[in-house]
Amino acid sequence: MIQSLLIANRGEIACRINRTAREMGIRTVAVYSDADAKALHVRMADEAVHIGPSPAAESYLVGEKIIAAAKDTGAEAIHPGYGFLSENAGFARAVKEAGLVWVGPPPEAIEAMGLKDSAKQLMMDAGVPVTPGYLGEDQSVERLKEEADKIGYPVLIKAVAGGGGKGMRKVEKAANFEADLESCRREAKASFSNDEVLLEKWITSPRHIEVQVFGDSHGNVVHLFERDCSLQRRHQKVIEEAPAPGMDEATREEICAAAVRAAKAVDYEGAGTIEFIADASEGLRADRIFFMEMNTRLQVEHPVTEEITGVDLVEWQLRVASGEPIPLKQEELSINGWAIEARLYAEDPAKGFLPSPGRIDNLYLYDRARIETGVEEGDSVSPFYDPMIAKIVVHGDNREGARHALLSALNNSYVSPLQTNQGFLYECAALDEFAGEALDTGLIERKGEALMPTIQPAQDVIDAAVWRYRIDMADWEACEDFPRSMINALFGFRLNADARNQIVLHTPYGPVTGDASRHKTGVGFRCSMPEDGQIFVTKRGQTYPFFVRGNETAGAASAADGAILAPMPGKVIAVDVAEGDSVTAGQRLMVLEAMKMEHALTAPFDGTVTELSAATGGQVQVDAVLAVVEPAGED
Repeated sequence: MIQSLLIANRGEIACRINRTAREMGIRTVAVYSDADAKALHVRMADEAVHIGPSPAAESYLVGEKIIAAAKDTGAEAIHPGYGFLSENAGFARAVKEAGLVWVGPPPEAIEAMGLKDSAKQLMMDAGVPVTPGYLGEDQSVERLKEEADKIGYPVLIKAVAGGGGKGMRKVEKAANFEADLESCRREAKASFSNDEVLLEKWITSPRHIEVQVFGDSHGNVVHLFERDCSLQRRHQKVIEEAPAPGMDEATREEICAAAVRAAKAVDYEGAGTIEFIADASEGLRADRIFFMEMNTRLQVEHPVTEEITGVDLVEWQLRVASGEPIPLKQEELSINGWAIEARLYAEDPAKGFLPSPGRIDNLYLYDRARIETGVEEGDSVSPFYDPMIAKIVVHGDNREGARHALLSALNNSYVSPLQTNQGFLYECAALDEFAGEALDTGLIERKGEALMPTIQPAQDVIDAAVWRYRIDMADWEACEDFPRSMINALFGFRLNADARNQIVLHTPYGPVTGDASRHKTGVGFRCSMPEDGQIFVTKRGQTYPFFVRGNETAGAASAADGAILAPMPGKVIAVDVAEGDSVTAGQRLMVLEAMKMEHALTAPFDGTVTELSAATGGQVQVDAVLAVVEPAGED
């Protein structure tokens, strides 16, 4: 067994690897950039090494620095986690050539499965069903357009080196193909340094089914059953679960066997995921499930597999990397209950889910759920990396039990002052379609605004905040001679008058008045009052902050009508208008690239561009005014 491990990652996965390694008696070494100097994964490790500036391209993506850190600290092995260099065959090979243990699959397996076009061909040779499409070397616009027309619309453009929803576009009609191809290639080039694409037929009622596989150096490969990751937004997974709803034993056996064949075809070692797309228009059937890609690493959603199998996949990774065989045989693995995971992000649903980086002043994550996180109260979510706050994982005897456990966890957590997708996650889990197992990858898009939580507090939320404030008032806490029950009973007591408990509190949207006597406990609210005097009321997963004194300007900054603000720090990669141009509501004005994703900024209404400060290639900061549109009809 290895004795010392360098974790070449950050955030919640670095914390998770550190925790498991320490439990196994393995010394851990963290690496960190400028932005992560005080991060939780650094504080948890036995030793930490600075590897460069905040941008990942100058720190976490520089393999030479990571290998040097391992050798300087005497680490025997490197675990890449997921993302960054985890699927980089060149880095894996360099680690091995440096005499270090690589906690991952052989470089040859990464290379074989790294490009979607060659991987699909390999799978066809192994007898694994694949989606109809175009995998050709001719990447000209003309040839790709011709093949898309043959396949029929809608068609899916995918970066051959892609992943995580980046470099992927659904093209609805032929007229959109060239523009969508250009955008897809640009994003793929920025994310993967490779702008080649493949085409696939768009599947009706698609379900995203993936199988966890595990191999060792002794020729053994097992599967740990399937997960369903169909609840997605813009091809990014939102809620994942295991096992997959509606999966019968015969279909499970066939798809899992295909996954094992896929892993064996590349002599796979370590943890990996075979991803399939299923045409679920007639339910889950083996003849309608097609190979999409293989992720040659641990997946973000691996905890749901651990919850239903009782296996620690990180421990397995470390044991297999040390030369041990897989700890369990296939017949010793079974499914126990149901698990669901929700990804809690610092992002603002009201602004198109743009990241919302910043300091976390208040944080409580439900302690009856399994929480995988890389932050604590007082830490910050950096604008340089993925804005995940935590993975909230629950387990139940059955799916409905797990779903209710997730709703409870989301309604009993709060994060402030960052905007998060917590309320959005609650609404997703509360959907009738989700409860009824009527899933597909387009469900969130179809529901749209129905999933958006109310941002400003309703009266019942305000009354709950006032109620919480009243029972926690410091002067009443000092009344040791009066039991709390008596104090509560005297709320609003007036001689010869109606009982009233009205108080003015403050919110980011201005002052509000509530009445504690109207609040009813036990109706789905979570009310909290941390030591800093703020009050948080959570309803349906959405947390509303209140302040005792008037600092309601926090988070309330806004621009004048027509001002186009940068929603986050980024780079302007395209400007489609000039000063004096007439524009229509919804028309694209420019494209901002941030966190390797493209964000189109559009006109809020019909009008004229009267100011334009953005230029292609320019770097902008959050809330910078990039353009001003004057409404039509105004002087």
